[in-house]
Amino acid sequence: MRAQSLLPAIGILIVAACATSTKLQTSGSASASAPSPRATASSDRRVGLRAGWTDAAEAAWNVRLVSATPRPADFTNPTDPGAFPFINSDLAFTGHYVIQGNFHGLQVWDIAQPSRPTLVTTYVCPDAQNDVSVYHNLLFTSGEDFNGRVDCGTQGVPDSVSKDRLRGIRIFDISDIAHPKPITNVQTCRGSHTHTLVTDAKDTANVYLYVSGSAPVRSPTELAGCSDLTPDQDPNSEQFRIEVIQVPLAHPEQAHVVSKPAILAALAAPHSHAEAPEDIAAAAKAAAEARAKGGFTAHAFGVEIVLGPGFVRHQLDSIVKARGGTGAPTGADSTVLRGAVQGIVDRIVNPPTPGNGPRPGPVQCHDITVYQALGLAGGACAGYGVLLDIRDPANPRRVAAIADSNFSYWHSATFNNDGTKLLFTDEWGGGLQPRCRVTDRPEWGADAIFTVAQNTMTFRSYYKLPAPQTSNENCVAHNGSLVPVPGRDIMVQGWYQGGISVFDWSDPSHPKEIAYFDRGPMDSTKLVGAGSWSAYWYNGYIVSSEIARGLDVFELLPSALLSQNEIDAAKLVHFDYLNVQNQPRLVWPASFVVARAYLDQLARSNGLAADSVAAVRNALVRAEGLSGQPRRDALTQLAAQLSADAPGAADPAKVRTVAAAVTDLAR
Repeated sequence: MRAQSLLPAIGILIVAACATSTKLQTSGSASASAPSPRATASSDRRVGLRAGWTDAAEAAWNVRLVSATPRPADFTNPTDPGAFPFINSDLAFTGHYVIQGNFHGLQVWDIAQPSRPTLVTTYVCPDAQNDVSVYHNLLFTSGEDFNGRVDCGTQGVPDSVSKDRLRGIRIFDISDIAHPKPITNVQTCRGSHTHTLVTDAKDTANVYLYVSGSAPVRSPTELAGCSDLTPDQDPNSEQFRIEVIQVPLAHPEQAHVVSKPAILAALAAPHSHAEAPEDIAAAAKAAAEARAKGGFTAHAFGVEIVLGPGFVRHQLDSIVKARGGTGAPTGADSTVLRGAVQGIVDRIVNPPTPGNGPRPGPVQCHDITVYQALGLAGGACAGYGVLLDIRDPANPRRVAAIADSNFSYWHSATFNNDGTKLLFTDEWGGGLQPRCRVTDRPEWGADAIFTVAQNTMTFRSYYKLPAPQTSNENCVAHNGSLVPVPGRDIMVQGWYQGGISVFDWSDPSHPKEIAYFDRGPMDSTKLVGAGSWSAYWYNGYIVSSEIARGLDVFELLPSALLSQNEIDAAKLVHFDYLNVQNQPRLVWPASFVVARAYLDQLARSNGLAADSVAAVRNALVRAEGLSGQPRRDALTQLAAQLSADAPGAADPAKVRTVAAAVTDLAR
């Protein structure tokens, strides 16, 4: 999510605006086809749901809501359920605990009984976004709010330069998870909007954090060495870089920034689409109303926007200090800012370029997903999706980049299990706006699916939530994870107030929804921010961080699109801990249910003749009833028969997969 409270200086500029609509040709295929037409009220039960905070109507298809646990009282504003200082953010998992970030701090839930999550503890530490990750007894959280304090205090940081401000990573000891203990803070020049935990099998003494900071570069007076000059003016500029933190596991208190790789260097500014006409008109109306009340506005990307109070306060404070004054800004200071603010905004959204070169691309990433088994990472970096080589984790390097004029803001990334596909999300509207309306183009605010081969990304299709949402529901593509069904690429994803969507992207050109859950809007008269920030599969269940309502737990139900065997096979994959942005390779144990899951897929796709499918099912039942050598002999014979039948099958590759699963059982 990107919003005023998150990015006090420039976030509000990006939320409301995009560049022009010229198509940009880049490496890989240009985006072309749109997904299927949006659903209508007659065909989707998500349309027209009753509004409500705690009593909104619900619609579910092929999924069951196991529990819906409200936010703790001290993490809730009862008069404003969508209040930004109390919204839930991302999730991390360890054992039977889920750690839920919140702009007010941390919540730890025990989900050993998914139908009755229990609150273990809360830890008050106001900051944005408090994104979380875990590694054994260590907990890491992101912070980039100008008011975040090193001591987690609630009083904020009033000064523009202060030793009390935290913008970076907090590290906690959670050996006693009910009592998180601060270890140290690692200050970074841009703060940390998100971060990604990275491990290295060759370096077991350390873990690394890739820090994506989307706030402005700090003053060198506050943190020495920070420079917002362009790289031609200062080779140590923070622009176009991420920050890599090394954490010595034996001494986490010695964690420090170890490198600042310029993974976005030399990328030209991409083209993107304009805002929807109704949003341009709404922005103009809001700006006029703000100006009438003394607010500050500016034009960016062709839209007039209202500048947030954090941005204004910071600029006025700088004007006061520049004239050698103290105390509150005067009316004259406000006049000075009104005359200068457009130029300030222009320098932020369209910084000067060295010489006569093209306008540079994004100066920071939003989120990075690492797939260490392949030595690759997918970087969602505002205007680009990038592919990174992370075999040297302290020094990641870019090997490919892709842009798409249908994308507004590259937000997050997910690999499929064999690394041959990469899905990027587009957070058009910053997470605070309704971008799933029936009038919104289906290729905007969607997922883009690419195939990956030899460090080249090739566009295949878009996937967007099929059901239109109302103008009172913030909705756009957001965070999700793979569902570990063997033999298929299935993902569950949060769409804010669009709910959660489970879809199959095994065929990257034709993704298909197979399950969903949705609630009505928070309010029937206005937009109140809420919905699924993230929806992740963890040890048999889907856990969703509901921004304004709390913690949701779901389970998948069998259907014509997903069998009970496939669900049971997915439940065989167990994680001791999970940070979704550190994507693990999924491995299934030898099991009869895995073989049956593959067989169900063959039956569904007619990849093997129906009588042959029935014969294999019967053979598996007979073999499972045996033990010892007779079982091994029966399974070996069945595997041989499957291998012999494969060449004549409609889906020989999947038949061979079943044969391999049966062979594993025999062994």
